Amino acid sequence: MFEHEFHTIAALLAVAAVIAAAAVKLRQPLIISFIAVGIVVGPIGLGWVEENNQVALLAELGIALLLFLVGLKLDPHLIRTTGPVAVATGLGQVVFTSVVGFGLGLLLGLSPVEAVYVAVALTFSSTIIIVKLLSDKREIDQLHGRIAVGFLIVQDIVVVLVMIVLTAFGTAGEGDDLAVDMALVLGKGVLFVGGVFVAMRFLLRPALGWMSRSKELLVLFALAWGIALAGLGDWLGFSIEVGAFLGGISLAATPYREAIGSRLISLRDFLLLFFFIDLGSRLDFADAASQLVSAAVLSAFVLIGNPLIVLVIMGLMGYRKRTSFLAGLTVAQISEFSLVLAALGLGLGHITADTVGLITAVGIVTIALSTYMILYSAPLYARLAPLLSVFERSRPTHGEEEGAADPSVDMVVIGAGRYGGRLVRQLLTQEARVLVIDSDPQALENISQDGAETLYGDAEEPELIDALPLRGASWVVSTVPDRSVNLALLHGLDQTDFAGKVALTAHNDHDAERLEAAGVDLVLRPFHAAADSGAALLLDDARPRTGRDGPALG
Repeated sequence: MFEHEFHTIAALLAVAAVIAAAAVKLRQPLIISFIAVGIVVGPIGLGWVEENNQVALLAELGIALLLFLVGLKLDPHLIRTTGPVAVATGLGQVVFTSVVGFGLGLLLGLSPVEAVYVAVALTFSSTIIIVKLLSDKREIDQLHGRIAVGFLIVQDIVVVLVMIVLTAFGTAGEGDDLAVDMALVLGKGVLFVGGVFVAMRFLLRPALGWMSRSKELLVLFALAWGIALAGLGDWLGFSIEVGAFLGGISLAATPYREAIGSRLISLRDFLLLFFFIDLGSRLDFADAASQLVSAAVLSAFVLIGNPLIVLVIMGLMGYRKRTSFLAGLTVAQISEFSLVLAALGLGLGHITADTVGLITAVGIVTIALSTYMILYSAPLYARLAPLLSVFERSRPTHGEEEGAADPSVDMVVIGAGRYGGRLVRQLLTQEARVLVIDSDPQALENISQDGAETLYGDAEEPELIDALPLRGASWVVSTVPDRSVNLALLHGLDQTDFAGKVALTAHNDHDAERLEAAGVDLVLRPFHAAADSGAALLLDDARPRTGRDGPALG
């Protein structure tokens, strides 16, 4: 319709803005509105997005960036603590859903081959949608969020193996090639992970240390590294998600992860818009209407059965019912991979258009309903909690607090310059536990030698507050004199459950009045304090001094 791709993208953004505004007004999830945009502009709507390579490319970049940021928030310790439950839950849910889904498919009158495709389609949950929802709710770092991300990544790895098996399943006389393909995938996986580990151990930390002198260069390198590993993972036969996730993990143990992550959040959200538009544009309703009853049965199974199996497995492993329930909600939908799989099966002649319509209908129902279930998980759990005790041991061996507690500090000080550094050193002499945040690696290194904990970050980044260990802190102190930065920090702290006090810095009367009017607990005036102290010293020294018997000494 449009002569230039730029015009298409501009029109898509305009439609997305209008529909998203309506969704916000109606208090509906933005993810649902973005998928609706894809339906409106897709082949069954306005027809603006039909095999649009630009939209698909932006969508893939959004996927890679999302998983890169997820990996960036994990470190080896968290992987070790949540790895066993992630593997057990991921594999357990895959086996349960595929077996029961295959049986349901046969009961609904599908052929064995079609039942296999439906079972596989029901098995995998959408890593992209879940991670986006958990990130928006700031639950990605909580115990259930980390476990959910873990078993979603396990599912993504299983996807690769399933694709090999299904391809061989539909190709007669090539059974001998299946073992070879599986061995190749395993070998490439070991080399891939090993290469990333070597880079992580010997190359990345010194490289990032040098590049941190320029924040723009630091972020550019991290972005290039993550996208490159996503592309390498895809080229090796794995998914973009797996490669990008490994790229994020490789940088997670460095002191620069918060600074990198905070600068990429907005870019991630922008690119993910195209993922949801692309997903919506690929939904085919042509044959979905004739499959409503079957779709309702399979959707109920996914929405209820998948969370139940997670509850059972995590309960047996000693997790509390709340953690198990919240993690279980993340598998209550099918993946965008399911739609790709259905299209592949149709192209190979394994399944009919009716089966594609069935999978599409289940995808629409489960993605929509599970989005609401996750967004409103707290009230949903409050209602169901009495019924969930059967899934919990009498004495759980794991708690929600595992690995989720913030570092124990008394004060968070932003800025380690001349004033901030002096302030921190005085606090340390009183044995206060202080976390110092600055974007100057040398300043952080100097202050860490005095006993302060440090975190690389920039006060101008809007996502900085997410990285602050607010639990237990009595003060958050900004020694940055920029009024707009301080007001943004104060506003952000007001949006959290921070129960402590806030001290902000001002260099002039006008800024001090603005901060006081905004409700800050304390305004620090370095120049005023220094001037008052200096004047007191000068006046004390200038007082007339008299000898015992003589006149005053000038």
